[in-house]
Amino acid sequence: MPADAPTILATSAGFASDRRRWITPGPMFTEAIRLAEAPTRPRLCYLGTAVGDQLFRRAMVAESFQGTDVELSTLALFPMPSIEDMRGHLLAQDVVWVDGGSVAGLLAMWRLHGLDEIMREAWEAGVVLAGVSAGSICWHIGGTTDSFGPTLRPITDGLGLLPYSNGVHYDSEEQRRPLFHQLIASGLLPEGYATDDGVGLVYRGIELVEAVADREGPGAYHVTRTPDGEVTEERIEPRLLAP
Repeated sequence: MPADAPTILATSAGFASDRRRWITPGPMFTEAIRLAEAPTRPRLCYLGTAVGDQLFRRAMVAESFQGTDVELSTLALFPMPSIEDMRGHLLAQDVVWVDGGSVAGLLAMWRLHGLDEIMREAWEAGVVLAGVSAGSICWHIGGTTDSFGPTLRPITDGLGLLPYSNGVHYDSEEQRRPLFHQLIASGLLPEGYATDDGVGLVYRGIELVEAVADREGPGAYHVTRTPDGEVTEERIEPRLLAP
């Protein structure tokens, strides 16, 4: 797969804690910028749709990038789109980063505002699409979500840029792995890839080329359904990113 193929970094990792600030960009952001082959002043647009475009969260993100070389922008949809030309703005980015939260709410708002089509266009144009949790599932066919309550439920209407299911927080939330297996076994979701906390999946086009991690220990997994309806899970060892 050529290095300039449409690229997605789908993760269970993102911002990290910081002693001086609330949050700091973790190694996944550095990896997303590397994948974009961005210039010395990379352009990154942050979307917090999945958390309702909370103002305090946007302020924390803005503070986290202060003093870096990243040219940060934010696209908010509440109470109305914060950027008039959303298509032009997103196509001009090196990286689009989508935060976690409600993937069901994210998908509904994106479709309402036509961002589903814009995201596909940006992906095909070479903008690296990246994100954590909801910002990982959204690029796939679907996955497991707490968008509807603490008992996880399936989400099956993702953007489908990637023809797989996606499991996030695979090692840290006890409902995730068994429900992911159940949904694939039943055929409600297609085969897919899952990530422990700290791990991301790098796709070029629709091909998974590697997993990456911001810490030692966690892994990624390829989960498939056999012809007799059994589920198999194969661990994918991630490449450790520099801190």
